[in-house]
Amino acid sequence: MNTVTLRRFDLADADAMMSWASDPVVTAFLNREPYEPVEPIAFIRDTVLPHPWFRAICLAGDGPVGEVSVTPTEDRCRAELGITLARAHWGMGVATAALKRVLATVYADLDGVERVEALVDVDNAAARRALEKAGFQQEAVMRSYCVVKGLLRDMVIYSFISTDPLVERTMHVSLSS
Repeated sequence: MNTVTLRRFDLADADAMMSWASDPVVTAFLNREPYEPVEPIAFIRDTVLPHPWFRAICLAGDGPVGEVSVTPTEDRCRAELGITLARAHWGMGVATAALKRVLATVYADLDGVERVEALVDVDNAAARRALEKAGFQQEAVMRSYCVVKGLLRDMVIYSFISTDPLVERTMHVSLSS
């Protein structure tokens, strides 16, 4: 068993971040291209460290294997969630466990936030499953919602409200060799 934890990033995490941030398969549904080797240091320094809630997803005994952020919107009761995980850890429950950790702490950490929402590409079945397993509710499919890498995409909106019941907080994942 391996435990999923969340912690703040530091500049020393740049190499670990490259394992997912430079992978074109991992970034396929993101509205950005894979990072070049120098970009994660600048991204951590300029975006991650000053961000109100940006965490490294870690496994016991390992450095970061992904990232999760919760960004308050102009309407302070709402915040937007983003999560990215290194491909080597897909399909093992790591994203779901990380999302459960987020929900267990973020409302206390971000004053005034009552609703966390996630926009997911309609074709990103793995992300949709992880959100649902963590307790997020699908609200709607928004047709022709945004352009991602030059293509008009349908998006699904999910939400978790501060008064929603937390899904059983099993934070261990089994990693097979």
